[in-house]
Amino acid sequence: MTRESSPRLTHPRLAPHLPARQRNKRTKQPGYRGRQRTVRAKPPERLNNAVFLNIPYDERFSRLYLAYISGLIHLGLDPRATVEISGGQNRLEKILDLIRSCRYSIHDLSRVQLDGVRPRTPRFNMPFELGLAVASAKLDSAPHTWFVFESVTRRAAKSLSDLSGTDPHIHRETIEGVMREIGNAFVRRSSRDRYSVTEMMKTYRAVSRRVKEIQRETRAESLFEARVFRLLCTTARAASHTS
Repeated sequence: MTRESSPRLTHPRLAPHLPARQRNKRTKQPGYRGRQRTVRAKPPERLNNAVFLNIPYDERFSRLYLAYISGLIHLGLDPRATVEISGGQNRLEKILDLIRSCRYSIHDLSRVQLDGVRPRTPRFNMPFELGLAVASAKLDSAPHTWFVFESVTRRAAKSLSDLSGTDPHIHRETIEGVMREIGNAFVRRSSRDRYSVTEMMKTYRAVSRRVKEIQRETRAESLFEARVFRLLCTTARAASHTS
């Protein structure tokens, strides 16, 4: 009588003497896909002249909004903002990609008051996006420099105490204040005549004169729309070349 050969032990529990890699190779269990690898998204290309502009979007801020656009473009920089991002899914991911694509970012934290719409709340978007920029500067291999702007001296140290050791640029809610502090922030990037507040104000006035015409052409209800933003940038760029 011939003794039958014993079946090959292929199940991990039946073959504890085999190495884990060999057990997995021999075992063909339904649904087994092997070791999973995490695929990281490739970071967006970083543009050396791009500045992510993180500001409050409300009508009270319109004049300073125009000042930021005019001042940055006058210095040869390219402002970018979340108004350019379309709605829909993955908005947060698009905001992060926009920040990471910019060499610099400006974060205006001057809107800390409660708004007038019920339920009354403060604005959290600006400090949140500042946090994204700080993380990008720390974790990405490409350099990213961020600046904090405020309207009141020493208030940021209270409203966001984690910024202790950071000196905000105080514009005091004036157009000339924004121009002055933009020039201070980017003083190493431009020639002396370019960061003259007097010259920057010429660009601002040229842009402000076209605001109503741009809104009429685009049928926009607000300045904080993608088409309006790009036309304001185009107007500022043309004005800066003639000033």
